[in-house]
Amino acid sequence: MARWLKRGMDASAIKAADAKVRETVEGILAQVEDKKDAAIRELSQKFDNWSPKDFRLTPAEIENAISQVSKRDLDDIRFAQAQVRNFAQKQKDSMRDLEVETLPGVVLGHRHIPVNAIGCYVPGGRYPMVASAHMSIVTARVAGVKRIIACAPPFRGGPHPAIVAAMHFGGADEIYVLGGVQAVAAMALGTESIASVDMIVGPGNAYVAEAKRQLFGRVGIDLLAGPTETLVIADDSVDGEICATDLLGQAEHGPTSPAVLLTNSEKLARDTMAEVERLLTILPTADAAGQAWADCGEVIVCDSIDEMVREADRIASEHVQVMTRDPDYFLANMTNYGSLFLGARTNVAYGDKVIGTNHTLPTKKAARYTGGLWVGKFLKTCTYQKVLTDEASALVGEYCSRLCILEGFSAHAEQANVRVRRYGGRNVGYGQAAE
Repeated sequence: MARWLKRGMDASAIKAADAKVRETVEGILAQVEDKKDAAIRELSQKFDNWSPKDFRLTPAEIENAISQVSKRDLDDIRFAQAQVRNFAQKQKDSMRDLEVETLPGVVLGHRHIPVNAIGCYVPGGRYPMVASAHMSIVTARVAGVKRIIACAPPFRGGPHPAIVAAMHFGGADEIYVLGGVQAVAAMALGTESIASVDMIVGPGNAYVAEAKRQLFGRVGIDLLAGPTETLVIADDSVDGEICATDLLGQAEHGPTSPAVLLTNSEKLARDTMAEVERLLTILPTADAAGQAWADCGEVIVCDSIDEMVREADRIASEHVQVMTRDPDYFLANMTNYGSLFLGARTNVAYGDKVIGTNHTLPTKKAARYTGGLWVGKFLKTCTYQKVLTDEASALVGEYCSRLCILEGFSAHAEQANVRVRRYGGRNVGYGQAAE
């Protein structure tokens, strides 16, 4: 039976914090919907002390920002985007339009149609998330999205040069220095200066995630991303230092980021806990990582590998780092995870920044029913049907007529009956079932 050596924050405390966020976001969305550009300017000044003449960057301003980034940083951005672009293209290549004759004269099919316009949010609060530009903009461009706009908050009084470079190289058509809920609202609802989009993507803080939740339906979203989560699954083939490093590597995202160790070795569990405390004395981001570990960190000891699989599926973590003698066992048997990182040679930071898979992933147990952002999220799989012969129309019409009457839909039945009469030469009464 699984035993907890350390537990995280009580669920009731998290629920209370969520209620406050929900109320704040409702107010901001109402302001933007009502006052549009005026609200955007007022909110940007209030939250970011930022009120430029125009929130959209001109081509000259984009080039100026890029000129402030070192050649090595630009090369690194291009390398990361090449990996993301390549994997997204391979994913797209696996998706095929379909057309098949399912009965003589009956043709069914589907097409993968790109969303027309998307808004990409790139966080820039605690950390300027350059990599988020790759994950959303590059992937959308591979999918064939026609209009891509991108927003990131100001950083130290202006656009963050590396984020602007990543947005531009990734293929953004419009770049705005605008952050928070006001940015998401402007892209989703539209203002006098920002045309609305069909879909909002990208991670953000609790307020950005709540804004996406409240706007879903009026626009599409990728998913509802909460605080970053990591689950390290390990046995005694590794040591406490590497486990502690991988836990704190994600805990530094913020004070509410869950970091969980799942192991079948109590010695490894205790060694890892000791290593976490040691590393927190030297980690530059120890304030955030330490609070996350204190409030949201967990250590679970299981009796067997199979129990570890069951616990991992129950947790349904965003990131799952597997460092065991047979990591592929978890690939074969786990069903609930955002992304798997198999073996000690890889880690979550590779996926976050450069290896090519997408880092926008499901949190808060959403991995039970969805995967993360990928090229398919930007494609609508839309079906169509054709009936090519009189005989096929009459045949399907007879079945359809009877099934409609079974459900009480007389007018539906008549849609079938009129075709049975015209194409099958059958005398079917109005709104009656075909015999």
